[in-house]
Amino acid sequence: MLTISKQFHFSASHVLDKLPSWHKCARMHGHNYVVVMELSAHPDDLTEAGFVRDYGDLDRFKTWVDETLDHRHLNEVMGISTSAENMALWIFSQWVERYPELTAVWVSETPKTWAVYRVEPRRTPAGG
Repeated sequence: MLTISKQFHFSASHVLDKLPSWHKCARMHGHNYVVVMELSAHPDDLTEAGFVRDYGDLDRFKTWVDETLDHRHLNEVMGISTSAENMALWIFSQWVERYPELTAVWVSETPKTWAVYRVEPRRTPAGG
């Protein structure tokens, strides 16, 4: 299996509203998020150029991040609990149809923490 990844950045606020009122994350706060998209393909499924997917094809995701997530209040955008874990799953579900090679989405709220949603790679030819 061959894997590529690309990192994206945005800033946003959120409230983890299912926490006790005394918990600091129950108050509105913000993060400088890092999202990593990971795409995988079997060697037989690479594009003619030898790519899992051309990195330039991920520009659509960058545009979406800038328009949908950057400098937004995530509770208003996502419609579910805005934990990093839920965000990884939510982003994956928004993009797996456009990027069938998508195997993982990593979300970081701080330099030391990561949440990952991962699936097994599908045998789907890349480049679509």
